[in-house]
Amino acid sequence: MATTGRPFSHIVGFDDCPFPRTHRGDVPIIGTVFSGLRLEGVLSGKVRRDGVNSTRELIRLAGSSRFAAHLQLIMLQGVALAGFNVIDVPRLHAELGLPVLVVARRAPRQGAMRRALLERIPGGARKWALVERLGEMEPLAGVYVQRMGLSREEAGAAIRATTPHGRVPEPLRVAHLIAGGVATGESSGRV
Repeated sequence: MATTGRPFSHIVGFDDCPFPRTHRGDVPIIGTVFSGLRLEGVLSGKVRRDGVNSTRELIRLAGSSRFAAHLQLIMLQGVALAGFNVIDVPRLHAELGLPVLVVARRAPRQGAMRRALLERIPGGARKWALVERLGEMEPLAGVYVQRMGLSREEAGAAIRATTPHGRVPEPLRVAHLIAGGVATGESSGRV
């Protein structure tokens, strides 16, 4: 009999606010804290467009919030925030002592991401190394994932337990909706 792994009852999901292509500077990010399928709180911060501070900001937000003692899992809407502000997932996992699950609706176009990072983004080689270190995204429970600190079975169970509708887990879906509302005055579109 296959094990479903440990249940994750307190999860924070992060997404960035939409921004125009021409935007330079800081981009707001939103974290939603869930206990099961219940929204318990919202976190907000800022990261630099195409910068290098996403990992530090996520550590600050999750680690210093009033929810920190109860958090059991971090979900990310992709491996970068604010364009190409790539998250150092192993560092995030190590410093917070929490498993990290990166989720995407579709498999990323790794070649296009590599070219963009290496040809157009300052510090792109270091950022590409962070992406490569995580390995390929794997299909799981209707989405694509990269994971650190949890098994495939645990990741699948976490996705299924937090996705009552559609394919995207609630912590990420709600973070996306709030981020859209904060940035444009109204949430819109699919995650």
